[in-house]
Amino acid sequence: MASDLLALEPTIRLGFFFGVFSLMAAWELLAPRRALTLPRHFRWPGNIGIVFLNTLVLRLLMPVTTVGLALKAESAHWGLLHIAQLPSWLSVVIAVIVLDLAIYLQHVMFHAVPLFWRLHRMHHADQGFDVTTGSRFHSLEIILSMVIKLLLIAALGPPAVAVLIFEVLLNAMAMFNHANIRLPLAVDRWLRSIIVTPDMHRVHHSVHVDEANSNFGFNLSLWDRCLGTYRAQPRDGHQDMVIGIHAFRSPRDQRLDQMLIQPLKNNDGDYPINRSR
Repeated sequence: MASDLLALEPTIRLGFFFGVFSLMAAWELLAPRRALTLPRHFRWPGNIGIVFLNTLVLRLLMPVTTVGLALKAESAHWGLLHIAQLPSWLSVVIAVIVLDLAIYLQHVMFHAVPLFWRLHRMHHADQGFDVTTGSRFHSLEIILSMVIKLLLIAALGPPAVAVLIFEVLLNAMAMFNHANIRLPLAVDRWLRSIIVTPDMHRVHHSVHVDEANSNFGFNLSLWDRCLGTYRAQPRDGHQDMVIGIHAFRSPRDQRLDQMLIQPLKNNDGDYPINRSR
């Protein structure tokens, strides 16, 4: 059973990735929420290129996947959930919720710590906001994020199926809530009471510092609402708001080589949470 799950993991994750990506990309063409600041041909080569690069980097540098470590924890009875001896279904639910909270807190940390913000700001420097933005992360941030997830899984001892569910959800929701898709306002209001919608997360990509330091969630909207980081709408409205970072406005900044060296650039316009203004 364990070996079957590990063998099926790449197929399951790739299937959901391409399925959700295709659906969101088609939706963006048929019913876009707003006009893009830069056309796709300026942004997509770099945004998609970083996905392939990050996949390669993780395969070369990380000897174990999150699901693989969870399977090891299950067989060795590591972690808090094994100590608690909860019913399997409850362990799965708790694990998915705890992992989602961890991603929220990690996201806040990447804004709060200046060194980490240098890595994370590449994600925010995208002048557009569409399905490819959801996978646009610096390779060093991806590595650090993976290390944090592995440490948490080792401590928590979640069921491997819960980790797989979480990874699929995280990837799918990142593409959904970054998608440039139009939802009826009533549907958006209902959905965001449970999950993060594109209109909710788009606020987080505003050039305004206070808006960029809000709406950190990727999946459940609960964390932003309960922990005081929720902002309902951008002050300039969704059609007129400016996406990105003031310091990186050139189309050249969207090239893959410039994206990779961006953490080395010391430009005004940084906005980690603890920077005074």
